[in-house]
Amino acid sequence: MSEARNVADAVRELIERMVATQAPPEVFHGVADDLRAVAARLAEYPQGPLYFGYAEAANADTVAGPFDNSPLLGKANPLAPPLHLAVEGDRVRGTATFGSAYEGPPGCVHGGFVAAAFDELLGLAQTIGGNPGMTGRLIVHYRTPTPLRTELRLEGWIERVDGRKTICHGTIHAGDRLCAESEGLFVAVDRTKFEGLLAEREARRSAT
Repeated sequence: MSEARNVADAVRELIERMVATQAPPEVFHGVADDLRAVAARLAEYPQGPLYFGYAEAANADTVAGPFDNSPLLGKANPLAPPLHLAVEGDRVRGTATFGSAYEGPPGCVHGGFVAAAFDELLGLAQTIGGNPGMTGRLIVHYRTPTPLRTELRLEGWIERVDGRKTICHGTIHAGDRLCAESEGLFVAVDRTKFEGLLAEREARRSAT
């Protein structure tokens, strides 16, 4: 998996260099063919399930699951920034740096990616309560612009638990400046329902 992470880092670097490049057209000659050749090296191998377990911390039923392919946490997924999260007592704390590919307002992280970061952060936080569930509601308050290419500080915690419902709160800071905060409602579901989603995924894979 360390080699996959290394490749993912290289692809992230490629994305960062490409999305805002001012390189002249001739620089791109042959690049697409080179990239397709790399993809062809993997094409001969079967495409297995992307996750042997879960894509997100919220449904892993553990705060230490293998999330290398997660679209937000995945060190082996070049789509992920990635987020670096850890459980510290009754809180989840972490960092993330969003590159050029995540730009919305000039020089700032697109609000949709900010919301996705909160979904992952609070999804992990709610597992601390021992009754993990799926996102029922996510409210984001954008306080100040969230800067690109800046290490952001994330923190999430459980506000209260009401039966099957877990309500969490989280913040994102750039230095001492509050960029955004969020409240998330997570609802515990019968594990058989999630197992049903896994079964449906495998059925679709088999059909294709």
